[in-house]
Amino acid sequence: MTYYVKPKKHLGQHFLIDRNIAEKIASLVRNENPLNILEIGPGKGILTQFLVDIPSDTFKCIEIDSESVEWLKLNKVVLPDAIIESDFLRYDIDSLFSGNYALIGNFPYNISSQILFVMIEHSKRIPLLVGMFQKEVAERIAAPHGSKTYGILSVLVQALYHAEIMFIVNENVFQPPPKVKSAVIRLKQKTFEETKDIDFPFLASVVKTAFGQRRKMLRNTLAQFRIQDFSELNQWLTFRPEQLSVGDFLKMAEILSGK
Repeated sequence: MTYYVKPKKHLGQHFLIDRNIAEKIASLVRNENPLNILEIGPGKGILTQFLVDIPSDTFKCIEIDSESVEWLKLNKVVLPDAIIESDFLRYDIDSLFSGNYALIGNFPYNISSQILFVMIEHSKRIPLLVGMFQKEVAERIAAPHGSKTYGILSVLVQALYHAEIMFIVNENVFQPPPKVKSAVIRLKQKTFEETKDIDFPFLASVVKTAFGQRRKMLRNTLAQFRIQDFSELNQWLTFRPEQLSVGDFLKMAEILSGK
């Protein structure tokens, strides 16, 4: 019996059909020796087949689409107990593993940014993410300060991770082909020493406030923090938010918090 999985637009599905690309993504993961692996949105399993061969304590994949789950089981791509039929954004992913785990996948484009915010929330247990994103989203994640694509996502991800675009992927390696190019990005967790002093919720509030009015100078947007002495912030007050590096934001948040 032939079992057909129809890509679903409302799930942002674009199935990867190029084995070479899948193997290339898996090699990025293999080189990092992950303790555990969680694949998000395995679809028809073209990447899964390579991920299950990577030495790790535990492999799991989470898929919301029941047709894709049935395909994975019928084709014996992975053992049934490794498949979780659920919504990644609503699942307690920390409960899946006893130790740290890597997030991997050809991510559904409609939730790719939300996946990153889940990663940030669980960052202490996620030392690695390797994933396929729309090219413009990948560029936003890895953007240096001063660029037009540099923003909230860039700062918050780069505060905790080293971000690197590994390679660009053409539309014709997907079914159905998306209308945009894609890119595979690797995020490697920064060291404990680099991140131990970050008050992340406060940093996030500063970054979101600054970029909420990105055309204004920081003198205006930071006024709502109601600090008495702006002298320590003088070096940034005439800047717009995209001109500040991640390090600048970290220093500025520390001053504003009064710590």
